[in-house]
Amino acid sequence: MGEIGLNRLEYLYDLTFCDLLLIERGYEMRHRHLWFAERWGTFYTMMAFCGSENMKKSGLNNPTDLLHLPWDNQHAADGEAGEELTENDVKRLRALMQEENARQQSQKQ
Repeated sequence: MGEIGLNRLEYLYDLTFCDLLLIERGYEMRHRHLWFAERWGTFYTMMAFCGSENMKKSGLNNPTDLLHLPWDNQHAADGEAGEELTENDVKRLRALMQEENARQQSQKQ
């Protein structure tokens, strides 16, 4: 499936919903830094052309005022502190995925 690197048949028949959700989140995480860089670049380009005083009058004090990205307040909305996943978190998620895959495989048979 293009940039993700999945076989079409694997995508259609072998992946579970949990697998697709994790792939989508990983894909989003892979490209977040590009969105941040573009937002900063646009903000400072506008500041150069418009001037900082005019930007402040318009209510554009920082790049997040210019373009709000979906994950800007994600950790605050989830009640998380925004820390990175630990190794134990990854192990727990893998165990949950294996349980779900086994459950779905048993339902297919």
